[in-house]
Amino acid sequence: MPEKTYKRPWVALKHRLNKNDLQTVGQFLASLPASAKARAISGLDGETTQKLLKSLSPKQAAELFKVLPQEQASGLLEHLEAPEAAAIMDQLPKNLRADILNDVSLSDSKAILDTMSPEKAQQTRQILAFPENTAGGIMSGEYLAFTETMTIAEVLHDLEQNSVKYADYNVQYAYIVNDQKKIVGVLQMRDLLLKPRDTKISTIMKPEPLKVPVRSSLESLIDTFDGCSYVGVPVVDEYDRLLGVARRLDVLEAAGERDKDTYLKASGIVGGDELRSMPTIKRSKRRLSWLGVNIVLNIMAASVITFYQETLSAVIVLAAVLPIISDMSGCAGNQAVAVSIRELTLGLTKPNDILRVFWKEFSVGMINSVVLGVVLGTLAFLWKGNIYLGLVVGFALAINTLVGVVFGGLLPLVLKKMDKDPALASGLILTTVTDMFGFFLTLSFATMMLPHLN
Repeated sequence: MPEKTYKRPWVALKHRLNKNDLQTVGQFLASLPASAKARAISGLDGETTQKLLKSLSPKQAAELFKVLPQEQASGLLEHLEAPEAAAIMDQLPKNLRADILNDVSLSDSKAILDTMSPEKAQQTRQILAFPENTAGGIMSGEYLAFTETMTIAEVLHDLEQNSVKYADYNVQYAYIVNDQKKIVGVLQMRDLLLKPRDTKISTIMKPEPLKVPVRSSLESLIDTFDGCSYVGVPVVDEYDRLLGVARRLDVLEAAGERDKDTYLKASGIVGGDELRSMPTIKRSKRRLSWLGVNIVLNIMAASVITFYQETLSAVIVLAAVLPIISDMSGCAGNQAVAVSIRELTLGLTKPNDILRVFWKEFSVGMINSVVLGVVLGTLAFLWKGNIYLGLVVGFALAINTLVGVVFGGLLPLVLKKMDKDPALASGLILTTVTDMFGFFLTLSFATMMLPHLN
């Protein structure tokens, strides 16, 4: 494969599609590394993407979906009718099916599930029934389970009879269940080779294995894997019945996805994800929904200045100071926002912990606000040689920083209590508050000290 193909894989892909050379499209995609496949799809427009998907068999399309980012794979479904999408979903592992369908609209997801094979649709619905960042939402249904009454010979026979089905399973253990499907033990696969064939597996299993409830949070799963070296842990319902396996790699990937979503929401990406392969109008609406609100709030903050035009005209140096005060206070407040969102995510803080968070942030804010106020006030005094200017600037920054830190720490808790997304709204509200309050404090103090500032 020429190096230039890797650099611009979508060009070669478009060339084949435009020439209707559809027979070689699948071969070409199969020859690309995973990252190049994702870039090749990203470079296609909607019409070309639809043509590509129709040129691939469901199995070929499923192989493509396996290596694409989850959001990108979900976006591809928008170019397909429900039967076409269902045919591809039927070819995917059920945990991946659930992850992809989680990112499409409820109506599209329902239409696809209704068209899939009944057995695979039911498996997928069982996973979708659990919240995304819980053991039930993360667990894999690809595991080996045998009843405790079986012998080693019977287990080996089952493995032989189902070798095709088990070929893609990444397993090191088999789970042992009783007649009620309750998990009673775990068996290392290598132990099957070291004992007589008529041995009951109940005699060589390790009883009382580590397990996690199906409603366990992502943070609880992370803590579980931090405390053990297992590659997977069985997931059970309230009756200890085996439902699936939470794998270490899947848990780490889920944690990475969650942190990515939080970052994107805090940056103003509504929905928590965006790829440039998404439709342009859809991307534009997501960004404008944030920016439109932002411009209104910024106008509100800037309107404070209109009440102090005379002061600002008399002490023009304040025009250089105002952005510093609002920005520094906003930065200090955003630090508190980040800590609160992180602790809410980890379950270390609850929306009702307002008083505790208030005192924690107030103590930090008092120290930092005094330090920052003294630094900026001193610099203002050295710059203009006016002690009153230094006092105005220093006090305004100190008070606004304290307000920003306390408000930033409490805001995510309040939004969470109101069932609003703190990652999406906190930064926007905080910036408006620190801007308005910073402008008001600085110009109010300057107005009182006006005779000493000229």
